[in-house]
Amino acid sequence: MSERPEDYRYTKTHEWVAPAENGTVKIGITDHAQSSLGDLVFVELPEVGASFNAGDQIAVVESVKAASDIYSPVAGEVARVNDALEDAPEQVNEDPFGEGWLFELKLESADAADSLLGADEYKQVADADD
Repeated sequence: MSERPEDYRYTKTHEWVAPAENGTVKIGITDHAQSSLGDLVFVELPEVGASFNAGDQIAVVESVKAASDIYSPVAGEVARVNDALEDAPEQVNEDPFGEGWLFELKLESADAADSLLGADEYKQVADADD
């Protein structure tokens, strides 16, 4: 299993949340998730301006194996999406914690990510899935 950023927050469904600019957070899927999915061939991202609650289905990633729903880890409004994934969905496989981010949310609550898993807690979840 590869390294996961210590300052990110994680969900049991293998999404990550990282602080971004202007009060937003970046969201993507973990290395564990992209590895389990296999080579991604398509990413369907949410519309900018759409609002979601924590736990809502917000995006879809499709691999050569299957399509998987991505759930919003926190409540908020979509501020930006990673348009580069439209032409290069493989970036999620190649750099899941960097260039493979999916979208940014403007948080409904500043402390929304506080209840998510820390890196050590997430490691236990990911290891249990292996």
